[in-house]
Formats: sequence, C-alpha cells, structure tokens
Amino acid sequence: MSKQVNVHYPWFKKQDTDAFFALFQNNLANFVVIATAMLGMGFPAEIVFGKVIPGAAVAVIVGNLYYAYSANRLAQKENRADVTALSYGISTPVMFVFLFGVLLPAKNLTNGDFDLAWKIGLAACFLSGLIEVLVSASGKWLKDNLPRAAILGALSGVALTFIGGEMLFKTLDMPIIGLLVLAIILVGLLGKVYMPFKIPASLFAIVVGTALAYLLGAADTSKIQAGLDQVGFYPMLPTFAVFTGFEYLFGALIGLLAVILPITLYNAIETMNNVEAMAAEGDSYDVRECQAVDGVGTMVGALFGGPFPTTVYIASVGSKWMGAGRGYSILNALVFGLTAMFGLIAAMSAIIPIAVVAPILVFVGVSMVATTFQSNATKYYPAVVIAALPYFANYIMSRFNTAAGEAVNNISSGLVPLGQGAMFTGIILGAITVFIIDHNFKKAAIFSVIGAGLSFIGLMHAPKLAIGAANDFTIGYMIMAVFFLYFTLKKPEHFQTTSPQVDKSSYTEVE
Repeated sequence: MSKQVNVHYPWFKKQDTDAFFALFQNNLANFVVIATAMLGMGFPAEIVFGKVIPGAAVAVIVGNLYYAYSANRLAQKENRADVTALSYGISTPVMFVFLFGVLLPAKNLTNGDFDLAWKIGLAACFLSGLIEVLVSASGKWLKDNLPRAAILGALSGVALTFIGGEMLFKTLDMPIIGLLVLAIILVGLLGKVYMPFKIPASLFAIVVGTALAYLLGAADTSKIQAGLDQVGFYPMLPTFAVFTGFEYLFGALIGLLAVILPITLYNAIETMNNVEAMAAEGDSYDVRECQAVDGVGTMVGALFGGPFPTTVYIASVGSKWMGAGRGYSILNALVFGLTAMFGLIAAMSAIIPIAVVAPILVFVGVSMVATTFQSNATKYYPAVVIAALPYFANYIMSRFNTAAGEAVNNISSGLVPLGQGAMFTGIILGAITVFIIDHNFKKAAIFSVIGAGLSFIGLMHAPKLAIGAANDFTIGYMIMAVFFLYFTLKKPEHFQTTSPQVDKSSYTEVE
C-alpha cells in the first residue's frame, strides 16, 4: 500500500504580495471609514480606537488565518499547489448598514449614551454572527426563495442615501478639495486610467487630497499632531459588554431586529455567491462551512469589542487571478493586527479629513447601486427601484424627524411608517414585484401575507414591536394577498407574454 505524499504548498510566494496589498487596502479603507464615521457621530476616541478598531481587527485576524488553513487543507486534499485562500474581512455593505442602521439609531434612542450604543452594537453584531451560523444549514434555500432583486434593491436604497448621497454632501464640505478627489476617483476607478507611477487611485486621491487640504488651510493643522498622538498601544482584550447590550437589544431597542435579520441573510447569501465564484475558478470550498466561519468570526470580533460583521470577499477571484496562495491571507492577518494595535489606523483617521475619504464612499455607494442593476435581468429593474424606495423615507425620517417632525409629517403621513423597518419593507415589496413580473401570483400572495405578519408585530411600519402595531398596514397587505390569489385562478392566456410596444415616433434621435 503506497503512502500518500503531501503536496508542497508554500507558506508564501511572490504572487501573494500583490494580493496582500489589494486585500489590505480594502480592509484598511473599511477601518478608516468606520473610525471617521463613528467619530463624526460623536463617539469618543477611546471607544473607537481603544475598543472598536482592535475588536474588529480580531475578527479579521481569525478569519484570515482560518481561510489560510482551509486553503492548505484543500491543497492537500486535491494534491495541487495552486489553491488560493479566500479573501476575508469586514463586509462593506453590511458595515454601512450597521453604522447608520444600528449604531446611529442606538445612539439617538439612548439619548447620546455612546458607551451604551456601542454595547448595543456589539449585541447586534454577535446576534448577526449567530444567525449566520444557523443560516449556514439552510443558506441555499434562502438564496432560492428570496429574490436577488429584492435583497440587493433594499441594499441599494442604503447605498444611494446613507452612503452615496450622504458622502456626496460631505465631499462638498470642502468643494475645492472634495471635487478634485472625486475626479481622481472617477477617472481612476470608473475611467480605468492609471494615476502617476501607477499608484492605486484611492491611495493617490487620499494622499493628494489630504496634502492639499492642509496646504490650502481647509483642514486644521493641529489634527496632524492629534493624529500622531493616537499612536500608542491598543491591546485586543475580550469584553463582556456584548451581554449588557443584549438587555437593551431585546428590550427597548428590539425594533433593530428589523435591520439585523435581513442584512444578515444578505451577508450569508453574498458569502455563498463569492464562494461559488471561486468554485468556478477551480477552488471549491464548502459554502456552509464558510458561512459558519464568517458567523463565528463576527461573534469573536463582537466579544473583543468590534460591532461589524465579516464576510468572504468577491476579491477572492482577483487574488486567484493574481496566482496567490495562502501567504497573502496570513500576512494580512499579521500586518492588520499590528496596524490596529499600535494606533496607525487611529492616526490616519484623525489626520485625513472626511471630505477626502467621502468621494471614495460616493463611488462605493454608486457602484453598489450599479452592481444591483447589473446582477439582475432588465425586467426586474422596477423591483429593484421599489425595494430601494423605503430607505429614502428612512433617510428623511432619521435625519429630520427629530428636529423637524412637523415638516416631515407635512410631506406625507406615510413617510415615517414607510421608513420604519425599511429593510424588511424593501425586501417584501421588491419580492412581490419580482413575482408579479414572473406571473407567480401565489408567491406574491405569500410575501404579502408575510408583510402583513411583520406589520402586525411591528417589524415594519411601526416604531416598536407590539401586537397589532400597524393594523392598517396589516389589513392592506392581506387585501393585496387576496387580490393576487384571484390571479392564480386565471389561465395563462390572460397574461401578456411580451412587453408592450413603445411608439418611438415622438422621440428625437440623439447622435
């Protein structure tokens, strides 16, 4: 009986270098955004740099090291050395939802108690990780039954309002600097034009924008010293704060579940999609294991103070194309840990003006919306738009309802309830629209009933959970369900099978 010889799978190789910089830059950008956004909300530096950044770094370290181990296991199993480890880090779309859909409401609802808001964020993050672990057993079912247009459409609402729109406002806080940085980002990332010395466009934009901001006096030079003062030692220590947060998450702030549940499902499905993309490139990892690992990494991060879920990145495919192995993942874990522990992220977040970072986030928001349309068939575009609309209401409600409630109510009495539980509302309305387009009126009726149930208990269209929380909406969704059931009795010949023809005679050709 011949003895099996293990394949030589190197710890590090030349191709890992480029993949490392790509992954490190991605994670670094997310951490700088987290820091600047939380500081902008008013969170004190001791929470942001002393707890959030080190805790989130722990999650990144755990996941990267596990996926390096997983890559080696796959290499030995298939007896080949060209296996690429999965890229892993803070989920960018989910990060923004947790920033503006969890931490910001928690801060507002606790009357500016930043420590308590952070603890609630930890509880929400831990719960999200736990849900993803549980979902890992049924992730395929969710993917098959929740329309992509509905999930991505709801997220594109977040992208267009809280990310793209809000960050464009921040860009124009320093118009001379902000517009130049925006131009660099658009030319480099959309126009695919190399910057001088082939410096990555985002890095070039940050360096040029920051330098000009200080040279032109648009930024306070004292922030440079303030940033350097942040360099120090920030130990990665476990915390029991997450358990304090649970008392409030399942109490006065239980309405946040309307954000946590759907965004976690989205995260699990995106992990599945990205793992499947790697399988198409030849590296087949177990989807359920990866979803479970992402969930565990998220929970570990929360136990160390980081309130942001993690995921497998679509950048894994790019690393595969670069010929990377496992070394880039290991190096990312080590370097990122040191960067977070010694305050370098804290220093950069303090020194770089938010108007310089904001244009990059405008691009992120716009690209998320564009990707939503690109990943769906043209016929589903109406569903994407309908799914996005509740977050326009949520944005107006959350930004202006406290200070100008009467003005908001004068726009429409339906604005506030549309914005309450916007993620659920977007997914439900988007799914109903998808099934109408597909003439699947039975599923449209089922999702209408689900919408009625969520409204009845207050996860949609209500300020808090309660029995009979939004009875008018409950009745409305039930009437929709009956209406759709009527069409299940119709024969196929009653349905249009082609799009109506458009008379183009009134249009003028544009060359």
